Amino acid sequence: MIDRIQSIFKIPELRRRILFTLALLVVFRIGAYVPVPGIDSGALSQALEGARGTLLGLYDMFAGGAFSRATIFALGIMPYISASIIMQLLTAVIPYFEKLQKEGEEGRHKITQYTRYGTVVLAMIQSYGISMFLEGGLGMGLQLVANPGFAFRLLTMVTLTSGTVFLMWLGEQISDKGIGNGISLLIFAGIIARYPNDIIRTFTAVRVGELKLFTLIFLLALMVMIVAGVVVMTQGMRKIPVQYAKRVIGRRIYGGQSTHIPLRVNTAGVIPIIFAQAILMFPQSIGTFFGGGMGFMQHVAELLNPTTVLYNILYGVIIVFFAYFYTAIVFNPRDLAENMQRYGGFIPGIRPGKRTADYIDRVLTRVTLPGALFLAFIAILPSIFMYRFNAPFVFGGTGLLIVVGVALDTLQQIESHLIMRHYEGFLKKGKLRGRR
Repeated sequence: MIDRIQSIFKIPELRRRILFTLALLVVFRIGAYVPVPGIDSGALSQALEGARGTLLGLYDMFAGGAFSRATIFALGIMPYISASIIMQLLTAVIPYFEKLQKEGEEGRHKITQYTRYGTVVLAMIQSYGISMFLEGGLGMGLQLVANPGFAFRLLTMVTLTSGTVFLMWLGEQISDKGIGNGISLLIFAGIIARYPNDIIRTFTAVRVGELKLFTLIFLLALMVMIVAGVVVMTQGMRKIPVQYAKRVIGRRIYGGQSTHIPLRVNTAGVIPIIFAQAILMFPQSIGTFFGGGMGFMQHVAELLNPTTVLYNILYGVIIVFFAYFYTAIVFNPRDLAENMQRYGGFIPGIRPGKRTADYIDRVLTRVTLPGALFLAFIAILPSIFMYRFNAPFVFGGTGLLIVVGVALDTLQQIESHLIMRHYEGFLKKGKLRGRR
């Protein structure tokens, strides 16, 4: 393993890309501690300690704790992610965007531009809402802003929007000149930035007797098995064989080769969990930040407490629903079947056209089910760890899926650089899915 790590730094281009990526991630973490002027960050951090189960707590996780510290990166990269999801949905329902997606590189460039504009608009709206929310003391009567008013709102809007745009630029620079997907790596860095504090809290709990050593060993073994399961499900796919008929054009023969269509077990990624959390955390957020002024919402929030069985059942059902819904949005069997028929491709034993589309849709529906159920299981893991085992850390959920997925994707890119230059693979047997 040491030799393989050394071989990474023997390749000048790969070494330069990795160091460039690490340097920009350091910039990201430094910016996560630069405060926005005029906000009492200490009082805000204490107020958000009791809001971990709300939408703000979820937002703070993606921002790497920058939101609770009221820094210039408080919005994180979430406006960009939201704009990307909106563009994906618009592509599925609006013919203009669907046409752009099919225009190749030029169309994708225009979609990227629209995504950037949407990011700026969403960041401005969210930053204005945050400034108003902070002026109101999070609905708790707290004094978080020293000099409230129009000047504070404008300053907050400019600062937070600029921070998001800068993060979007950092992510694109990492994707172009670094290694891995830049946006994903920024979220990855924000999530793992919490791990040192979790480790310290865990050892403290063992030392004071709040957590038994045997329980900790059992949890660690369970965590290793769960991570292995996440890796398997993330890499898992169903390959549908495709045969292309031979075509004679002039004096050349085209086609005749065999390939496959890879249908991933988890096509939707972490999106179903994010949607489900947003829906179920809304009553909890309203009940937390508006106190006794909304009795009905407080009653709903009590019913949807993460410790209840009802919450976990609803959580799982909503995740399964959105897994199928989002997969149907991003994967169109009809377009795939039409493209195959246009280039002379067919699935052995299945007639081209509508029959092929129906077959792919049927296989995709069956493959998605275990992926959706596994997503639901991963999503309720934090409740099991924190409320059943009394663990002083959060394990599972969106954070685990993102960390494992981004790590695998980055390793695949490093692996491809090594293999391309005739070095031995980074992993022991070099069988990352990206190489096949």
